[in-house]
Amino acid sequence: MGPKILLIRLRLIGDVVFTTPAIRAVRRAFPDASLTYLVEPHAAPVVQDNPHLDRVLVVERARGWRRAIQDLTLAQQLRHERFDIVLDFHGGPRASWLAWATGARIRLGYEVKGRSWMYTTAVPRPVALRPRHSVMNQWDLLPHLSPTLAGPPEPSRDRVEMAENTEAAARVARQLQNVGVAADGRLIVIHVSAGNPFRRWPAEHFEELAVQLGAADPVRRIILTSGPSEVEAARRIGERARKRLGVAGHAIVLAGHEFSLAELRSLMARAALFVGGDSGPLHVAATTDVPIVGLYGPTLPSRSAPWRPPALVTESVELPDLPCRPCDQRHCVPGDFRCLTMVVPERVIQAAERALARAAGAPRGPM
Repeated sequence: MGPKILLIRLRLIGDVVFTTPAIRAVRRAFPDASLTYLVEPHAAPVVQDNPHLDRVLVVERARGWRRAIQDLTLAQQLRHERFDIVLDFHGGPRASWLAWATGARIRLGYEVKGRSWMYTTAVPRPVALRPRHSVMNQWDLLPHLSPTLAGPPEPSRDRVEMAENTEAAARVARQLQNVGVAADGRLIVIHVSAGNPFRRWPAEHFEELAVQLGAADPVRRIILTSGPSEVEAARRIGERARKRLGVAGHAIVLAGHEFSLAELRSLMARAALFVGGDSGPLHVAATTDVPIVGLYGPTLPSRSAPWRPPALVTESVELPDLPCRPCDQRHCVPGDFRCLTMVVPERVIQAAERALARAAGAPRGPM
């Protein structure tokens, strides 16, 4: 029997996605190990059906005094499990403390002021933002676990992944059938929101994007997805786009419909194109083969572009010459969120058409 290994990344969706290459690598290095992943509910669907994990522990994120009681109970449970190895990919106060509380003989985490002592090995992590992909940052722990993991991750071998949930796939298939999208339909998914206002492209830009993509090809069908707080905004964008398209308004088949994370993954796997900002849904899309157009404002594609085989089509849209990029997303120095508001719809439309053409094997359009 191999070692009992606990992997910790409590949140966010994209960050949990970025740990999935490391999950596969740990399984490759320890084929007989028992692998457990600790995560909070919002991001749990990313790893819930991961084939390399033996178990997923989902812990609620309580507040106030309930949080203290919850964490003490969870710490007792983790200590009782007698894990041999813990990898803390998160590095936050809660995750660090839980890693220490396991009492595992080997506890790997990042050097963080005031918390490094909780690990048996603390790996340096620069505080400053740098143009290095987050998957590689997560990977930094692995060479300290096994010399066989010393090489850098390769997107073709170590891509991000999220297993498709069969029940979610069936629900999505029924939904698409109900709105008249054929199995071979040219489906375009546009995610119109992001939880962080620094990463939110203007609604009128999304409207223009939907109108132009819908008008360019009569077989295209467009779905506007959104986060829970943006459902009404997505619905309004869809209504305005339908009105502007006139007789071609049937191209907008869904706007503001709430999909679960597992359903989003199945929807993207059926799509001909995904367009969205640097948020969780974009990284879920990266776990499929769908062509992707990513919109980057305060973040950099070099840090968070889709991590998957280079043969898969990916277009990144950004304003590379702004001196305020990247930023910590706590305060917009210019005050107008220009890193996204100045990205005009025409640039995204061109990137979308290039991605569709590349995926179809047609010559690439102008840059």
